[in-house]
Amino acid sequence: MKRYLLALMMTLVAQGASAGVVGQNVEYRQGDTVLEGYLAYDDAIKGTRPGVLVIHEWTGVTAYEKMRAEQLARLGYVAFAADIYGKGVRPVGPEQAAREAAKYRGSDRSLIRARGAAGLAKLASFPQVDPKRLAVMGYCFGGTAALELARSGADLLGTVSFHGGLSTPNPADARNIRGKVLALHGADDPYVKPDEVAAFQKEMRDAKVDWQMNYYGGAVHSFTNPKSGNDNSKGAAYNEKADRRSFEAMKLFFSEIF
Repeated sequence: MKRYLLALMMTLVAQGASAGVVGQNVEYRQGDTVLEGYLAYDDAIKGTRPGVLVIHEWTGVTAYEKMRAEQLARLGYVAFAADIYGKGVRPVGPEQAAREAAKYRGSDRSLIRARGAAGLAKLASFPQVDPKRLAVMGYCFGGTAALELARSGADLLGTVSFHGGLSTPNPADARNIRGKVLALHGADDPYVKPDEVAAFQKEMRDAKVDWQMNYYGGAVHSFTNPKSGNDNSKGAAYNEKADRRSFEAMKLFFSEIF
């Protein structure tokens, strides 16, 4: 019995050593615009698996989005951190980020939808991905982009917004949503006001979407990103409990849809 247990432990260690997350930058295009995303997957997993599109905050694809993609890869998914802005467009500081994000969040959401669709198509093209099992998730600006991609009628089983903007100039487009929706929201977020939340909920109800919304007490905007600091009075701050709880909610949601 002891020999069997020792052999089993050695086998498990060997398997663990061979497992590993592969991460790489990937260029792709939307029209004439060159984009650069980040692909992550566990190369020890054989066969195809669900794919998750990760859409960035208002500073573009950074180490933060790559970290989230790698987390998803360790859960057994193929993750692709999409680039909405374009290769090399990585705003520094809130003023630059606000200017860049404003190009996509106006009354015309066609460009943000097109960039999201390009990322989704690229994700579906990877040989490790089952193109029939796709989802999208996004943080802050990326939450807005994820919801707009769903509203466009993209072939998604699920959409997750982490502290994202919920408003849209086209609420009737919610009837195009094919999959389920999960919104993870800081209860004290000063940037996504109660009337915006109420309008989003009405939009989901009117379109008969299968949706959920979690509120996290004591959490403001950007509660999943440690780089947001810890001062709630600034409107954006990290909240460890809300970060952990929202990630667990996402995991449960993905288990359900996949």
